[in-house]
Amino acid sequence: MSAAEIVLLVIAGAAIVAGLLLWHARRLDRLHRRVLDTRAILETQLGQRSEVAAQLAHSGLLDAASSVVVAEAAWQAGIHADRLIPIDPAHGSIGIRAAAPLTGGLDRGQAESDLTVALRAALGEPADRELMAATSGARELLEQVERCCYRAQLARRFHNEVVVAVLSLRGSWFVRFFHLAGRAPLPRPVDMDDAVFDQAPRT
Repeated sequence: MSAAEIVLLVIAGAAIVAGLLLWHARRLDRLHRRVLDTRAILETQLGQRSEVAAQLAHSGLLDAASSVVVAEAAWQAGIHADRLIPIDPAHGSIGIRAAAPLTGGLDRGQAESDLTVALRAALGEPADRELMAATSGARELLEQVERCCYRAQLARRFHNEVVVAVLSLRGSWFVRFFHLAGRAPLPRPVDMDDAVFDQAPRT
């Protein structure tokens, strides 16, 4: 093999590595942005779930004890617990923001799980909810609770799927060898009990 051929092979190899570096870096950046986007969506959906749970607690549909438990759980989840998005959304790189720690206070996953348990106990079985729905104006509120709970479930699953994709890519030898993620910590899935109902709401 001549010297010119060796040089061409080296250039070709460098071009391939550069292309792979660019592709992986862009893909990692896109995934980190999707983590941020899906966290914001999940935050919104969980907030709506807390709001409608508070409405349910003050609607008069539940017994006194259940109203207190649901109202307290909704307040803890919606107001007092950690937020899923950083305090300063413009601080740090995309990777750092995608794995930003929660903002302190009550653990959000635990607070949301407590709200799920409170709603599940208060709303009971489908037959119990049918009896509640017979009250004037109750059916619309109950359907709204069901929709908000389902949307929060979907948002959390979608967010966690994106986090898994990031973890998979960052676990590849190529990304680790070239330190493409820099010093950004690994994003974490949101763990919580979100199964208030057994089935998806009817459309």
